Amino acid sequence: MSIEFLITSLIIVASPGTGVLYTLAAGISRGSKASVVAAFGCTLGIVPHMAAAIMGLAALLHTSALAFQTLKYLGVAYLLFMAWQSLRERGALRVDSEVDAKSALQVIVHAVLINILNPKLSIFFFAFLPQFVSADEASPLPRMLELSGVFMLMTFAVFAVYGLFAAAVRDQIISRPRILTWMRRTFAAAFAALGAKLALAER
Repeated sequence: MSIEFLITSLIIVASPGTGVLYTLAAGISRGSKASVVAAFGCTLGIVPHMAAAIMGLAALLHTSALAFQTLKYLGVAYLLFMAWQSLRERGALRVDSEVDAKSALQVIVHAVLINILNPKLSIFFFAFLPQFVSADEASPLPRMLELSGVFMLMTFAVFAVYGLFAAAVRDQIISRPRILTWMRRTFAAAFAALGAKLALAER
């Protein structure tokens, strides 16, 4: 495992995006347990993209305008839905004192969908992973699986840290209604901005 891969992966994972945003929202609204659940869900959400990259299916998104545009606009619609939900008191930033099985499942589903419905991730992994597989590698598939596994572990760990940090300041936020309202608007604007950015994305 090269140091270049680890450093590049860390920079990519730690960069703010939809997954980080959702994990922060989960930590603020539902606490530490939900933040870890969200981190797990976001990690699961990148599995299909990695599988697509490894099997070459990402090439379809790269070459087919229809496939790319279809998945892209589904992702845009979902991010705008998350923006709308963030503004509602019973939405994405709903304040819960406990996270039961049903609530945890909702967090995971939202987290998985946020990443699955982003076609740029498949194309990213399609271009990213092969760079760290030697051309004379005897068994490239196990190597790509190894790299994918490390990337996923790093994603979960970094997202969990983000979420636990958010959970640590949760009491200071939810005890002040005005701050919570401001946070809802901020998260809604951030989800909408990410949706707009995805809408403008090209293959």
